Amino acid sequence: MSKDKIEKVLILGAGTMGLQIGLQCAVSGFNVIIYDAFDSALEEAESRVQKIGQALVKHARIEQEEADAGILRIEFTSDPQTAGKEVDLISESVPEDPTLKKQVFAQFNKICLEHTIFTTNSSTLVPSMIAADTGRPDRFAALHFHDCTVTNIVDVMPHPETSAETLATILAFCKAIDQYPIELKKEQHGYVFNTMLSELLGSALALASNKVASPEDIDRAWMGIMKTRVGPFGIMDSVGLETVYKITNYWAEKIDDPKRSGNALYLKAFVDKGDLGVKTGKGFYAYPDPIFQKPEFLEGVR
Repeated sequence: MSKDKIEKVLILGAGTMGLQIGLQCAVSGFNVIIYDAFDSALEEAESRVQKIGQALVKHARIEQEEADAGILRIEFTSDPQTAGKEVDLISESVPEDPTLKKQVFAQFNKICLEHTIFTTNSSTLVPSMIAADTGRPDRFAALHFHDCTVTNIVDVMPHPETSAETLATILAFCKAIDQYPIELKKEQHGYVFNTMLSELLGSALALASNKVASPEDIDRAWMGIMKTRVGPFGIMDSVGLETVYKITNYWAEKIDDPKRSGNALYLKAFVDKGDLGVKTGKGFYAYPDPIFQKPEFLEGVR
């Protein structure tokens, strides 16, 4: 049994996506709790939410007044009991490790009310892989967000045991937080956009790791021909190189893919140095003013 109307939302994981999702819910009028098991992650969470709010305003997604009001609706905690006891929906954004996700959902299944809907923001896993461990497979589905500062597209992917009632509630919730749901009719690793994007990023990484061309020139090729404001390596910096590495390495080991193994090894060098992309100020590019955003990056390209 699910509750028809969502009022309070719990975000599991105070990483970039968790904070974006939390603020998106909060500016839409929902009360939000952001939980992370590590106090160190929460120490900078509030200031990072402020920056996400600024980005939403900059991209004309919301007004400054909406950002300010939304931030006031967010609570932060590292106490699971406080986090889960009264929420109507969970959005999980913990690291892309199925074992960890299973453990987290099993923990909160014991805390949350019976009607609470569980959703995963997993980028590559399908919900049936972890549904049984949630303890409420009929009230569980994937609800996958992209960069909330630039788009309002979300993927909604049920699994065979997701109830029609749960699916309907999630779809209505998407619209209530100003997100357009892409409803998948069957499970698909990578959803719709990420299935296409993973091919692009994998090809770009292979070109760079095999020294065919530099990351900058690979991005120039994509940006110059497709007329986009960012290329595959800029995209990976935005996603976070640790996340891209974990996903790449997971699938390299799972299907024994030499190409993905080479890509993972290439990414690992950045991760080992702590150069994780936008969130650390350095990845393939230096931030907050990466060279690919400057006119000279594509000088001579028409």
